Amino acid sequence: MHAAGYKVALLARRADRITALAEELGDNALAIESDVTDRPSLIAAAQRIATELGTADVLINNAGVMLLGPFSPDRRDDYRNMVEVNLLGAITATEVFLDQLTEGGGDIVNVSSVAGRTARAGNGVYAATKWGINGWSESLRQELLPAVRVTLVEPGVVDTELPTHITDEATRQGVQRMYDAATVSPAEVAEVITFALTRPRHLVINEILLRPSDQLG
Repeated sequence: MHAAGYKVALLARRADRITALAEELGDNALAIESDVTDRPSLIAAAQRIATELGTADVLINNAGVMLLGPFSPDRRDDYRNMVEVNLLGAITATEVFLDQLTEGGGDIVNVSSVAGRTARAGNGVYAATKWGINGWSESLRQELLPAVRVTLVEPGVVDTELPTHITDEATRQGVQRMYDAATVSPAEVAEVITFALTRPRHLVINEILLRPSDQLG
């Protein structure tokens, strides 16, 4: 997006990574340490963005954790974490930035997952958070049109660190093997998002399902 001329604000809990990326991008890139589960930190980020970059007109909700494994009472902390980050985090970020997005006509991109379309053994709660994102996105689309466009992006396996979050060792090893063979990069997903955002304002791409050409499900 930065290459397409957008000013970008990078929000994440790990400041070192986004600071390095902002330095790599150069002008019009701002790194802000923030946490989608911490509403005050999002409010502070929104205020800083408005001051330093101008009113936000695009919000990409991409924060997520994927804590897969057999359903068990022992993993209730994992379940709460996924709901708070994957679902409530996106809702909170959108609520915080909504006034800026509606001010001049903006875009919300909610990054869901193939798991938002189908659930499998071992990914039930993760899938539930993504199904939640899908349903909420459609409702939000209807409420905010035509001032704000809402796009739902559902990636399949992408070359990211998501498997490293998994606390169930057997599950982690199996998922890691699949991700080690991933052929789709985060940059390619970003290109797809940029394409959707750069369509004329009268046209909105509401939903994008993308995955490696060799991924079955």
